[in-house]
Amino acid sequence: MATDRPRHATCQCGQLAIACVGEPLLVSICHCLDCQRRTGSAFGITAVYPRTSVAVARGTATQFRRMGGSGAPIAFHFCPECGSTLWWEPGREPGLTGVAAGAFADPGFPAPTRAIWDDRRHPWLSQPDGIVCHRQGAGG
Repeated sequence: MATDRPRHATCQCGQLAIACVGEPLLVSICHCLDCQRRTGSAFGITAVYPRTSVAVARGTATQFRRMGGSGAPIAFHFCPECGSTLWWEPGREPGLTGVAAGAFADPGFPAPTRAIWDDRRHPWLSQPDGIVCHRQGAGG
């Protein structure tokens, strides 16, 4: 169901929030070791939006940059107060923004349709039915 009503993703303490207009282009599970470290969980879930559909609604962010599995840089934006990562900008896809799906705190948020880095998935973790799995990154 497409909508122009913005969804708001917020950090844990509420200092930082972003507004995302429309539905995500893609919702993806990532099992890479970097996402496991970033989230403190067994995977991360990313909602991908056009970069022009994402704007800071309140607060200030701190940035952390690293190289992604694709070999291109990724800039992560997080709350300097509570440390919650809200969004990231992949250098290999300059027109897109990844948003931490859990930051929407919405049980009705669209479900993931794909999983990447499945070869790093914990063996005790099952994928949702019907999800497209890539052994490594999106092209792998």
